[in-house]
Amino acid sequence: MTEAAALDTLRAAGFGGGYACAIVTGTGLGGIAAELEGATALDYSKIPGFPGAGVSGHGGRLHRGRLDGRPVLVFEGRAHAYERGDAAAMRVPLACAAGLGARRLLLTNASGSLRPEVGPGSLVLLEDHINLSGMNPLIGEASDARFVPMTEAYDPDLCGRLRAAAEACGVTLGQGVYAWFSGPSFETPAEVRMAGILGADLVGMSTVPEVILARFLGLPVAAVSVVTNLAAGIAGGAPHHAETKAVAARAAADLGRLVRAFVAGLPVEESPHG
Repeated sequence: MTEAAALDTLRAAGFGGGYACAIVTGTGLGGIAAELEGATALDYSKIPGFPGAGVSGHGGRLHRGRLDGRPVLVFEGRAHAYERGDAAAMRVPLACAAGLGARRLLLTNASGSLRPEVGPGSLVLLEDHINLSGMNPLIGEASDARFVPMTEAYDPDLCGRLRAAAEACGVTLGQGVYAWFSGPSFETPAEVRMAGILGADLVGMSTVPEVILARFLGLPVAAVSVVTNLAAGIAGGAPHHAETKAVAARAAADLGRLVRAFVAGLPVEESPHG
């Protein structure tokens, strides 16, 4: 079984033990890994079942270390459904996070904003999502566990902790609904208008399948999006990947402060020792 082989590889490489949090970084946001103390890293290519690094801006390494005294796992980059048509591309990595004892999952991503007042560089806490891709990472799962409740997909306690962390570190954190399009082409202005009518504040090409997988695996999950552009047709928005990477890199300092404050606020007595 691929997940078992991946776990065996990771434990042999020193990744055993528990973690207060696992963190997945989006395009241009992998700098969080550099903040770790006593870090160990392993390329995804050396872990059975892990995806290759197929998108520029995604490092393709798994890191372990401590952030503000708490043991954390950092996935530097993710696989996207559009790379191979596989919505479950992150199933083995997230199953390994759960298998290694991560207590919670924090996802980050880059997105386009449908709200002109929430412009490039803004941080937005996801409060819900809309799956417009037509895909689901649990298609083909045979057990009844595939019927995952999604009423509170984004864990209320973790969302509350992120809001408190933002206030504590002086970072402005909005909130909104994220619409998942499959990509890799950017959305058309008409598609963006449709998403807005349906209630979306942001559009992007990731995260939603990971939220579904996290709930399937029993991991409480929260997500923070870095707005890198205005979505197509919004106040002249015409997104492209180079802009996504550049703006994400500029916003990374605020995101890093938020993540550090969030991890620092996790209960010490609940943080396992890795």
